[in-house]
This record gives sequence, structure tokens and C-alpha cells, in this order.
Amino acid sequence: MANGGDRIENRSFDEIRIGDRVTLRRQWSTALISTVLATGMPGPGSTLEAQELRFLRPIRAGDTVTVTITVRDKDAARHSLGVDCQCTNQDGETVVEGTARVSAPTEKMHPPRLTRHSANAPGHAEKFKAMIALAQALPPIPTAIVHPVETNALRGALEAAQAGLITPVLVGPETRIRAAARTAGIDVTAFRLVTTEHSHAAALAAAQMAQRGEVRALMKGSLHTDEFLHPVLDPANGLRTERRLTHVFLLDVPDYARLLFITDGAININPDLDAKRDIVQNAIDMAHALGIASPRVAILSAVEVVNPKIPSTLDAAALCKMAERGQITGGIVDGPLAFDNAVSPAATELKHIVSEVAGRADILVAPDLDAGNMIAKQLEYLAGAGIAGVVLGARIPIILTSRADDAHSRLASCAVAALIEQHRGGRVESTA
Repeated sequence: MANGGDRIENRSFDEIRIGDRVTLRRQWSTALISTVLATGMPGPGSTLEAQELRFLRPIRAGDTVTVTITVRDKDAARHSLGVDCQCTNQDGETVVEGTARVSAPTEKMHPPRLTRHSANAPGHAEKFKAMIALAQALPPIPTAIVHPVETNALRGALEAAQAGLITPVLVGPETRIRAAARTAGIDVTAFRLVTTEHSHAAALAAAQMAQRGEVRALMKGSLHTDEFLHPVLDPANGLRTERRLTHVFLLDVPDYARLLFITDGAININPDLDAKRDIVQNAIDMAHALGIASPRVAILSAVEVVNPKIPSTLDAAALCKMAERGQITGGIVDGPLAFDNAVSPAATELKHIVSEVAGRADILVAPDLDAGNMIAKQLEYLAGAGIAGVVLGARIPIILTSRADDAHSRLASCAVAALIEQHRGGRVESTA
């Protein structure tokens, strides 16, 4: 199997022949056979459909097991393979044998070999680089950094300033901000600093600065999201619009051909249909700001058919009708779609789904906050995706990243905010 170096390579269905074989030798784990199928043959893009194993001898902790997978038959109609599995221990004894059926990818893939540190590796998000370059061509936007009393918040603001994306205004307790700067070795003397007593006062002061036009974006520092957004939600501060506030995770997933928008995974906990309409429209408008002229929107559920017992499928159907009648504009909306049907052409083909969105969605609309947050974080930590986060629906873009996010994520989020702000005064050229 072609697994050397920093990338792994799959074998498409057409490349595999009956009798082909792959082996892997490692310490035993119950997932070892599926690991061989996922990384060796067929490799990335494959799906284990069924497995039947017989344990012939005991396997003890620390045993080294060699797994051999041999192709027994091919089903061209389903692009699936029947394989024989054999596991031998370090003494050459057969300890497990059996069979499995696995669907094979129809397209070649060359995903990176992930390590513990690759998920947030700077420079890994290639699609983000193009987005940041586009934003760097614009004037930097004055941005209030709210309560930046930890080093990662300050470092993100500094790097965004050095990249020409923002002009930071630091808002918070001066003593703590300067102490964090000294700890990080960051010189903040060139930045305006608005002193407040604590985080709550910092959030209020920043919102009032935005209302007066002193800043044109807000960026969350080292405080909780509820506290950060509370003054934005207060009508007295003049930042609300007719839309509700919604959050979008923007991800650069290495194995996906386009930027992926996931919403809402941070603000609206269990949105009703009215809220979902705003969630969808805000995400479409954000996609326009990033140069995607007609974004494909997948309304996610567990299944791809309307089922009265699954409320998210009913909401999906209603949202599609709202788009059809002009209540949602600017994008192509379809649903319900399961996650695999939304992003995988192979899954779409296998399930015979006819859709302009399925298999190539730009925007994934989660049924609730739990689902949206989990999808985004899983892609970040397990698939090596770069991640950015913004809040939409206010009169200014709001940069909302996790306190655990690194400076690179904050840099990408600042680029998104700059493009959104520019789009409100003029349109960027479409890259779709």
C-alpha cells in the first residue's frame, strides 16, 4: 500500500483486482482490521459495511498482530468488495479469521497523514491562505479586542494587525493586558488601549464604540461568549438588526474541495423554524462575502427523507419550500440530507440522490447547536481542518473564536470579518 511519507493514497474500485492483498503489523486493537481497510486497501473514502470474524486463539495485551486483507470478489454495481481477513500473532499462529464487505471509493484521494499535532499546524489550511490573501488587499478594519488578558488573544490580534487585516483596539483591564503582553513577548505600545475595570465593562465599552463608529468589528478575547455578546443583544446599544444573531464555523478541511460553512454551532441552542431561516440566510450572505455567488446549502438530519417522527426533516422540508418561495434567497437549498449525502459524491451516488447540493455542499445547517458544534470540532481535531468563527446578524461582523483556538484560527477569522465588512460596502469578485 502507498502509505509512505506525509500523505496516504487510496485505491479506487477500478484499480483493485481479485486476489490483491495488503498487510499491516501492529500491536493488537479491536479496530485493527478497519484501520487496514481505511488506510491501506481500499483506503481513504472507503466504508466498512459488514464484518464477520472468528477468534481462534486468545490475544493478549502487547501481542503484535499481522493483519492480511485479500480481495475475494467485486460487486461493480455497488462498488463494493468482499475481502478475506486473517490475523496472525508474533509466533505465526492464526488468531483471527473472517470476512468483510467494504465499499470502495470511485475517485483517487491523497489526504495528509494526520499526527497528533497536524490538526492546528500553521500553514496547513491551504484554502484559508487564499482567503487571507484576498482580505489583505483591503484596508484594515478597526477592531475592538474585548478583554484580551491571555497571550493567545493578544497574539492573534497582533498577527492579524501585522497581516494588515485589522487595526486592533485593546479593551479591558490595562494591568492584565500589559502583563499578558510581557509574558508573550508582545509589544502593544502601538495599539490604542481602552481601560475598563473588568470583562463585563470591556464588552459594554466595545459595543458602545461600535455604535459610535469608532470600530467596525468586535473580536472576543478572554471572556465567556454570553458575556461578550450581551451588550450586542441589548437594543440600547444599536447593534441589532431584524435578523437574530447566528454563528458560523468556517472550516478548511484538507480532503474537501471547498470551504465548508457549519451553522449554528455556538449561539442558537435549539432553533425553531424562524430561527433556522435566519441561520440559513446569514450563512448565505457570508458565503457571498467570500466570493461564492450561489452557495449550496444542505439542511442536515439523520436521514435524507422526510419522516414525521424526526422533526429536523420537517424543518428541512419547510426551509426548502421557503427558499422556493423567495423567503430565503441567494443560495441553492436542499434537505433533509444526512451528513454523508451532503459532502460525499460516492454516498450520493450509492443512495441514488438527485440533487444540486448533495455531495458538494458549501453550507451545512445543523439541526441544533449540539450537532453543529460536534461536527465542527470533530473535523478540526480528527480531520486536520483549519477553523474560523464569526457571528452574523449584527450591524458589524463579530469574530467569535474559542479561547482554546490558536492565533492561526484568529487570523482566519479576522480575514472573514474583513471580507464581510468590505462586502457590505461593495462586492468582491465571485470565485465560485
